[in-house]
Amino acid sequence: MSLRFVATLALTLSLTTVTANFAFACPFCSAVGQTIRQEMSIMDAVVIASSLPNQPGFDPNTGEVRMQIEEILKGGDLAKVGQEVDVILYGEVEEGRKFMLSGVDPPDMQWSCLPLSDRAEAYVRKIPTLPEDEGQRLKFYYDYLQDDETMLSRDAYDEFAISSYSAFKEMKSIIEHDKLMEWLAVPDMSADRKRLYLTMLGVIGDEKDLPFLEAMMRSSQKSSRSGLDALIGCYLTLSGEKGLQLVNELFLDNKKASYADTYAAIMAIRFHGTEGDTIARSALVESLHIVLDREDLADLVIPDLSRWSDWSQVDKMKELFLEADADNNWVRVPVVNYLRACPLPEADEALKELEKVDPESIQRAGTFFSIPVPAQDTSGDDASILRQSDQAFATAFPSSSPKAVWGGKPRTALPGKLAKGSFFGPPSFAGGGKSMSLVAPHTSNPWHLLYVVSLALSSVMIGQYLILSGGAL
Repeated sequence: MSLRFVATLALTLSLTTVTANFAFACPFCSAVGQTIRQEMSIMDAVVIASSLPNQPGFDPNTGEVRMQIEEILKGGDLAKVGQEVDVILYGEVEEGRKFMLSGVDPPDMQWSCLPLSDRAEAYVRKIPTLPEDEGQRLKFYYDYLQDDETMLSRDAYDEFAISSYSAFKEMKSIIEHDKLMEWLAVPDMSADRKRLYLTMLGVIGDEKDLPFLEAMMRSSQKSSRSGLDALIGCYLTLSGEKGLQLVNELFLDNKKASYADTYAAIMAIRFHGTEGDTIARSALVESLHIVLDREDLADLVIPDLSRWSDWSQVDKMKELFLEADADNNWVRVPVVNYLRACPLPEADEALKELEKVDPESIQRAGTFFSIPVPAQDTSGDDASILRQSDQAFATAFPSSSPKAVWGGKPRTALPGKLAKGSFFGPPSFAGGGKSMSLVAPHTSNPWHLLYVVSLALSSVMIGQYLILSGGAL
């Protein structure tokens, strides 16, 4: 087995629970950091304070400034208005300068500070009063997305980046089309923000925007095509199924297209197969079939075909397995997992045939991965439940993106070789057409017990692999 498989396996398993926290986030955006609202939620106390006059003998090099609390935003039982506190802050501080102080570990509170302008002070004061509903909350942050004050615009962006696509839809009535197009026209717009604004355009735009989007997709300028995955996703949202023809032409069927561009197109199609509601999966899988003819990329789309129950490619899977060489033999395990999930008798026959060619790949798939179970094509609450188990499906297809789903009923494994699960594989969750989730509750602590367990599990699995393979990569 190639080093690519081992490395990807370790990364997939160790990061599964980490990325699970963002299972419901903006499909193409990544938060830059923790938002002020998130920080407030994990602190024991949050207050507005102002710096006091320097005390006699004050030395700015000691890193300690005395401040007086003026307003309590959180933790009224731990801090009082008028209370004086010492805060670590190096350098000269102007008397009366306002700060947001965040305190932990009472009763001997340790304070961190965030300097505030008048505008930022008004901003943070409103945060504790914001509604729990994502869509309603984003209406507040929308006004700050392009704010002149960097801290506010960054925090507003991060709030959008961690919010669900459904919340974007709730905001459809307040997103201004002209303003959005103006933002997208900024030449030095960061790729992250461009992804966000393109996702928003997909919510409020129409076919009149297609020429603008197509021009960016065809452009040879890197800046125009930044955030390509969101650009393609937006284009397909507004064009519907007919837009797949251009995407196929430019990125999937075009052998000259770069790996990054083709992968961006795959991600856009994956979004439409999981969260989008404008293109039927039957059309999406036809585009993914094209990628199976690109040996360097075929393993990326096999999970999508499996979880969307496209069992028309059994013969192609056999071909990929048999034609794999040292440069792309990582495709064999995803192929085996596709065949294990497939309910057709031809799949069992294919597995028996392929076992004679490469029993080690068959053994690896059975040892490391439980049988991947395709998602049910459903909507509403069931769809939400299926999306929650994206990470579980990802462990069965380590070379794919984490955005995948399980559901339904597992099929019988190849006798004697492919158990329905193993000590090292994740358990199969099935019942009533719904899937149970391996997603950890959202937490701001990256070393939650579940994360540590996943890291330990990945190490054990790699050790097992090395034992099975005689230690060779």
